[in-house]
Amino acid sequence: MDGWELKEALEAKRRVYGTMFVTARTGRWDHTIGVVDLDFVIVDNEHAPYSRAETADWVAKLTQLGIVPFIRVPVPQSHYVTMAVDAGAQGILAPYVETVDQVREVVAAAKYRPLKGEAVRRVVEEGVFPSKETQRHLEELNRNNVLVIGIESVPAVERLEDLISEPGVDAVFVGPNDLSIQLGIPNKYDHPKFIETLTHIHDTCKRMKVPLVIHLFNHEMAGYWIRKGVHFILFGTDRRALSEGFHADFEALRHVNGRKIRRGPPKLKVVKPNKSPYH
Repeated sequence: MDGWELKEALEAKRRVYGTMFVTARTGRWDHTIGVVDLDFVIVDNEHAPYSRAETADWVAKLTQLGIVPFIRVPVPQSHYVTMAVDAGAQGILAPYVETVDQVREVVAAAKYRPLKGEAVRRVVEEGVFPSKETQRHLEELNRNNVLVIGIESVPAVERLEDLISEPGVDAVFVGPNDLSIQLGIPNKYDHPKFIETLTHIHDTCKRMKVPLVIHLFNHEMAGYWIRKGVHFILFGTDRRALSEGFHADFEALRHVNGRKIRRGPPKLKVVKPNKSPYH
């Protein structure tokens, strides 16, 4: 699958599945990733310590495996977006977008590279290209590029319609951690206030025909939003899969014959109020 095929799948409302890399390195992980049957992987450049070279290596390897490579850039600025696309990324996740100007800046970098300055401003704001030939060239050059903007704050939610009305936005991303903190309920993903806000985002995106991707952290949460109609599925991270997989396996071993052999490592803290909407 490439970026164009991913966009077609989203437009047809077919489910696509992916995860986020925050620790994995190319080399020994390649075979493991290749057999998981993922449609896309997001290489995190916002919070993870990947270098430009490491990021480019992962992009090349994911492309070779037929997995659409996304890069979550550090901030929604054109410089970082063009670096990611130059590295071979077919998907861009621009985090923490709050203004129309930010949307236009990342659209310009993702969809009209290598135009810059006044030329790209005229394309984004006025739809005026240097020529029809240039327009065709840029559209073909950037046809695989999928742009996702992050709605992760209260101001972004309040301006949601304006932000996603801008041409060039292919999908909306919700980072539950950042959004829940801004809502005053850190990490309480089944709190009524969080559910209400995310439902508003979902309903708005559905009405405006813009796919929504939520970073999902457990099967109950994922099942709830999939049943609501979310079909751009981002689940977990490589670090979470490794730690929770090992934890589950060894907890099972410690309970062989119905008794716990020895105390295992502390469980990952998952917020689950008594009355969860995810059950």
